[in-house]
Amino acid sequence: MYPRERRAWDGVKPDKLGGALLQEFKKFAMRGNVMDMAVGIIIGAAFSKIVSSAVKDVIMPPIGVLLGGVDFEKLVIPVKYAVPAVLGENNKIVTEAAPEVAIRYGAFINTVVDFVIVAFVIFMVVRAMNSMKKEEPKAAATQKKCDFCVSKIDISATRCPHCTSELSAA
Repeated sequence: MYPRERRAWDGVKPDKLGGALLQEFKKFAMRGNVMDMAVGIIIGAAFSKIVSSAVKDVIMPPIGVLLGGVDFEKLVIPVKYAVPAVLGENNKIVTEAAPEVAIRYGAFINTVVDFVIVAFVIFMVVRAMNSMKKEEPKAAATQKKCDFCVSKIDISATRCPHCTSELSAA
C-alpha cells in the first residue's frame, strides 16, 4: 500500500479533532488574501446592484424613448400564450390557468448592457491601478555574447571559454 499523506489533524485525539480543524480553518480564513477577496465580493455585489438600477432606471428609458417608446423589460417573443382559468357552474375551476411562456430578450438586452458597463468600470479600475504601480528597475546584465562564437558568457570575461577568443572590454 502507498503511504498516505500526513494531515494537520493526524495524531490528534477525536475529542480534539474539531479544535484542530477549527484552528486550521481560522488560520486559512484570517489570511489577508481571503479577507481582501471577501470584501471585494461584497463590494462587487453592491456595485452590481447600483449598475443594474442605473441601466434599468436611468439609461434604458431614454434609449427606449429614442427608439419610439420601447420598454425593454416588455420586449418578449411568446412561445406559448397565457391561458386564463375556465370557470364552470358555481364558479368552480374547470381548467387551471397557464402562465405565458416567452423569450424575454428585452431583459437580456438590459443584462448585456449591465455587463458591458461593469466590465468597462472594472477595466478602468485595473488600468488606473496598473498606472499607479511603480516600474521595477531592470537588473543589470550579468552576461554578454561572444563576438566570435555568439555564446553567452560572463560580462567580466576577457576570453571566451567556448572558443578561447580574446574579447574587448565591455
